[in-house]
Amino acid sequence: MKGDVIDDAALVMDRRDSVATALEDLETGRTLSDGKRDVTLSDEVPFGHKFALEPIDRGDDIFKYGAVIGRATDDVPPGSWVHTHNCESTRGRGDQQEGKR
Repeated sequence: MKGDVIDDAALVMDRRDSVATALEDLETGRTLSDGKRDVTLSDEVPFGHKFALEPIDRGDDIFKYGAVIGRATDDVPPGSWVHTHNCESTRGRGDQQEGKR
């Protein structure tokens, strides 16, 4: 499998990623460790959804698969669920191409 599994519960696809993907439904308060950092979930994270591994400031790019998948619309603390309430997709959006912001 490509990527690194954290505590058999989440997947980080690339070392540059700022989010991990839940491999099961994760409960608020659960702490996951990849050996370098501990992340305590501040939200429930459904299977297949993302959570922040590090602080992501409003306007920052969000990385998954080693590539930008979106931009934070709010500050996102580590352990927070990353979804449409705090992230907007930039994939396939001509209006988000460099120089068109």
